Amino acid sequence: MQKIRPCLWFDNQAEEAAEFYVSVFGGDSRIENVTRRPEGSESAGSVLTVDFVLAGQEYLGLNGGPQFTFDEAVSLSVDCADQEEVDRLWAKFTEDGEESQCGWLKDKYGLSWQIVPRELPELLSGPDRARAERAMKAMMGMRKLDVQALRDA
Repeated sequence: MQKIRPCLWFDNQAEEAAEFYVSVFGGDSRIENVTRRPEGSESAGSVLTVDFVLAGQEYLGLNGGPQFTFDEAVSLSVDCADQEEVDRLWAKFTEDGEESQCGWLKDKYGLSWQIVPRELPELLSGPDRARAERAMKAMMGMRKLDVQALRDA
């Protein structure tokens, strides 16, 4: 078990969300445990928590009720190897979700994600400051990030 793991608060969709995220990332992703509310409780037998792993990173999904919802103050940033991975993840997460700008989106559960090509930090902070500024300006006009357009900027 890793020392620190994010806990994601859902109304009542923690298991559904974990299954969706595992299907999106595949590979080193899995549901490890589902804890159900005990007999005698108001929602006996319903899912309370889901322990899951995405690309080797552990998470806890909690069905805590409608009191809290996700917002952009917290997002999960995904390092994408290439444009193909950016495109694939963007399509999966924006299906029933919503696009934002600069590589950000919200999935169908309201969780914010940053879908980031691996080259982006280098393009934005390279030694050629004029080129970095052009890449930043190009990025600010995008929703899904386009690696080639960022390179060409």
